Amino acid sequence: MQGRYENSIFFIDVDKVVPNPYQPRREFEEGPLRDLSDSIRQYGVLQPLTVSRIEKETPDGIKTEYELIAGERRLRASKLAGLSQVPCVIRVGDDNRTKLELAIIENLQREDLNAVERARAFHRLADEFKFTHADIGKKVGKSREYVSNTMRLLSMPQEILDALSQGKITEGHTRPLMMLSERPEEQMVLFKEIVYKKITVREAERISRRIAVDRARKKELLPDPEILDLEDVLHEALGTRVHIQKKEFGGTISIDFFTPEDLQEIAELLKQKMAGNPNERIDEYIQSQKEENLSESPTVESLVSEAIREEIPENIPVENPENIDAPVDDRTEEQKKDDEKKEDEDLYNIKNFSL
Repeated sequence: MQGRYENSIFFIDVDKVVPNPYQPRREFEEGPLRDLSDSIRQYGVLQPLTVSRIEKETPDGIKTEYELIAGERRLRASKLAGLSQVPCVIRVGDDNRTKLELAIIENLQREDLNAVERARAFHRLADEFKFTHADIGKKVGKSREYVSNTMRLLSMPQEILDALSQGKITEGHTRPLMMLSERPEEQMVLFKEIVYKKITVREAERISRRIAVDRARKKELLPDPEILDLEDVLHEALGTRVHIQKKEFGGTISIDFFTPEDLQEIAELLKQKMAGNPNERIDEYIQSQKEENLSESPTVESLVSEAIREEIPENIPVENPENIDAPVDDRTEEQKKDDEKKEDEDLYNIKNFSL
């Protein structure tokens, strides 16, 4: 039986070919599948499918089926193209482990598996068939570290795995995300930044390292409630996480941002919160201090008045002007005329000068 089927190609009805339960591939994109269907309709199936022959007992007798080992994408495209038969190579005597191994290797060689499907396939080889990571690496031509890191993908939340399967994030983005596996909140924040802001792998790695190292606050020290309140206030004002680190003298304020756009938004918010230009506020402060000093310092008039008051003795009697007698002119008319005549004859008298 084995010699009859080995290395031979048979055309088998598509209805008799059943899916492989060990097929590691789960996702089949509709667009590329239709493209392959158009190609098959025009040129036919160029590479045969790999199947194993299975005989099942039924009430009507022995029923023969062909379980697909490799080529499910070609089988689906052939059905879309309307083919009634597909070319197949029949393998005989393969156990379940060999079927899974063949399915994985075939898909890896054709690069048909995405990262999540590859991780699940590796996990099945290790879990169900007790392959070591090194054994899996040898089978697929990869290193043990590659196999281990690929299987670690399955430890991430399902939302991230779905995004990876759908191509919303790349396999490179998973490295910085796995760095935050012990901090699920930060991990999801970074994941959403990757999806919605389309940040690069390098930017994601830089953010992940920053978050991983940013826990400088020691656990044995109780946080200052006042500092926590201030952090909350700044968080509400700026829309991002703010960390205040007190030191022996002064301290530091760290403001988190993920992209240059975030930094620009934070800078604009800070500008809006500030009451004008800092230099203008300094000038206003200096001017107000000058005015305050001037208002408090004595004026020249007040100093002169004070000096005069100090020079005049307080015990000098001051008479009422009404009580002071004016000098009385008791000369006769003749005497007045004689005096005026003398003044007129006096060349140096002030009355003889005119302006």
